[in-house]
Amino acid sequence: MRPGPEQQWFDDAAGPLVRPYARTGGRTMGAAHDLDMLTVVVVPNAAPPLRRVEPEYTEIVRLCRLPLSVAEVSAALRLPLAVTKILVGDLISDNILNFRAPASPEAAPGDLNILRAVLDGIRKL
Repeated sequence: MRPGPEQQWFDDAAGPLVRPYARTGGRTMGAAHDLDMLTVVVVPNAAPPLRRVEPEYTEIVRLCRLPLSVAEVSAALRLPLAVTKILVGDLISDNILNFRAPASPEAAPGDLNILRAVLDGIRKL
């Protein structure tokens, strides 16, 4: 027996079946922000009001009252990372979110000292 039209878009285990590109308006690339999964995002105290009506944006703003990585936001929303990066990029463009990219591996010569300190801490455990 084939499911009726109202059942074709719902999976008992996964919930509503919506293609990722539908959540991003068909976009596969975000704004000019170079976000990766370790980029930390947070809603600043003086953020303007949210003007987007899609529920994903509201949920991202709610989640990001405390700093979270893009990967954590993606996991909380249960959305693919690529989709989350586009949605987060939209909110950064709207000045709703602030972001801080992770330090690059060649960022500073002191990185080796940090790694040694971490290794010393692990050894003490």
